[in-house]
Order: sequence, then structure tokens, then C-alpha cells
Amino acid sequence: MVSVPNRVFMNLNYPIPKTNHRVEERIKRSRFIATAMHISTPEQAKNFITMMKTEFPDANHHCWAYNAGAPGSTAKVGMSDAGEPHGTAGRPMLNVLLHADIGEIAVVATRYFGGVKLGTGGLVRAYSGIVQKVLASLSVVIKTALVQCRITCDYTDHNAVKRAIQIFDAQTVREQFDAHVIIHIKLDTAKVETFRNRLTGFTSGRAGFEIMKER
Repeated sequence: MVSVPNRVFMNLNYPIPKTNHRVEERIKRSRFIATAMHISTPEQAKNFITMMKTEFPDANHHCWAYNAGAPGSTAKVGMSDAGEPHGTAGRPMLNVLLHADIGEIAVVATRYFGGVKLGTGGLVRAYSGIVQKVLASLSVVIKTALVQCRITCDYTDHNAVKRAIQIFDAQTVREQFDAHVIIHIKLDTAKVETFRNRLTGFTSGRAGFEIMKER
């Protein structure tokens, strides 16, 4: 029988930034520069923030927000107003990132103060707006997450299992030939359920299928 852990399997394939991207905007004489970058850990985000501070050392503010996980996930996020009034920069920026269909992204909004105060509402609009602007023209690629699986089958079903693996472009990690054949593979998370159904059909339900761990 085909067996899968009793849990909802999450699709881990999602858009991420393809390259660094930057936009600029002037609002009431202040210059706003938003730079976006792909990051996958909070440490990478912090290094990126340091890079922006080094690139624009004379700027008044370097506000930032990041989401180092999947779109909408809050497990690995961070933000900072960087000297702007509390809640007027980091939080609005993070809200935009969390509502975007893009994961593993950090944005630094650099501001050169132009002498005209924007007020609390104006700052919120400015920082959220500049993040929306950089996301609107950002090039993305799809991150393909892999899950490691184990297939157990009889020798008579070995060729059928190998055919299913080939059809779904799965990566064979290793094979063990004992009382049964055990094949470890890495499979695109988006294809798991379809692969399981095809494996069942090819072996008339004789092959065992188990998700080992996510990559």
C-alpha cells in the first residue's frame, strides 16, 4: 500500500527575486531609494542592510523589512523604522511584503530628507508605496523545493517504478536491493500527489511510498 504521513503537504514552490532591483521616487523633496534582494536567512538580510548603509552613508534613514521564508510566512521576518517615527516605515514595508506573492526577499528603503516633513500618514504612504513600486517591476524566478521520498517495491515492479521516476524528472539518490527494492528519490513538492497516484497505478498499489523530509 502507498502510505503518506497524515498531514497536509505544503507546496513549497514560490516566486523569489531573480536579481537585485532598485527604484527611486521623490516625495515632497525627499529622495526615496528602495533596493530589493533575494535572501533566505535573517543573517543574509542583515548583511544586505549593512551593504546599503555602506553604499549610501550620508542618507538620513535606512528603513528595512524582510521575509526570509515563503510568501505570507511570519516565521523569519524582521523590520526597522531606522529613526523614523515608530510604526511609520518598517511595519508598513513588512505588510506590503507579507501580502505580496514573493518569498525570501528583503527591501531597504533609503531616505534623503528634503526639508519637508511628511507627517505620520505621509510616511506610511511613502514607505509602503516605494516597496510596492520596487515589487511591481521586480524580476522573479520560481524556487523549486524538493522533498525526499522512499519507495519500496518488489523486484517485479522495479521497472515500472523506474519509469514513474523518469516521467516525473525525480532525482534518484540511491537504491538498495535486499528482500525488496528500496529507492530514495528527491521530488518536486508540487508533483508529490500526482506521482503517488501514478505510482499506485503503475504497480496496482503494491509499491510503498513515504515522504522522508523536506529540502
